[in-house]
Amino acid sequence: MKKILSIVLAVTMLTGCGVLGRVNWNQAQLAQAASAALTAASISDAQIIALSQRTVLEQDLMNKIDNGAYAQRLARVLAGITEVEGIPINFKVYQKNEVNAFACGDGSIRVYSGLMDLMNDDELLAIIGHEIGHVVHQDTKRAMKNAYLTAAARGVIGAAGSVGAIASQALGDLGEMYISSQFSQKQEFAADDYGFQFSTKLGRDPYGMYNALNKLVKMAGGSQYTLVQKMFSSHPDSAVRAERIKEKADNYTK
Repeated sequence: MKKILSIVLAVTMLTGCGVLGRVNWNQAQLAQAASAALTAASISDAQIIALSQRTVLEQDLMNKIDNGAYAQRLARVLAGITEVEGIPINFKVYQKNEVNAFACGDGSIRVYSGLMDLMNDDELLAIIGHEIGHVVHQDTKRAMKNAYLTAAARGVIGAAGSVGAIASQALGDLGEMYISSQFSQKQEFAADDYGFQFSTKLGRDPYGMYNALNKLVKMAGGSQYTLVQKMFSSHPDSAVRAERIKEKADNYTK
């Protein structure tokens, strides 16, 4: 009973429909949302992987995938990398001017051409290593589960017993929620460290991660804001992240 009440409370918080909320839901609507949220809250790791695969597939259909120069460059930068710590990795480039990249729990990494335009190869590999870090640390699984819970509470998806029953439109909305989600500062620090180690083990410039983060910090007020917002907006002292990686690079080169 306590769990059900907690889920109902989560529904009212996520939808902005508390006792003094702006929207009045009837009991049937609230019960339906609570049922969907309960289903989301109990989703298994295997279902999260399946949901990630379907969500990424839908994003692939919604975006133009590059098969030319960008794809060739990414293949060169990531030559020989097919799995990381037992997780199969697959990469694609979206032809979008946004400075962005994201990873999903199934090992799918998607890089936007706008990010590739901004970064040199060493910086690009470090950022991809950062995204892989979120996968290895299972941050992406938790983020997908939270996006699914939010979508269920808002009625974007139903209380389906299988993630395979989710409609394509709902998957598109879920994907947007997931891509715009943010990680905690602790999670970002850990992913920064992983990206640094990932790239230096492959013989890349130890300052690649620092230079990449520094570029993002400098452009934080610009128009191409998606990845910058995801990585930095919730942390006013975000430049500290770049400086702590610089210290790592300094120690690495001594």
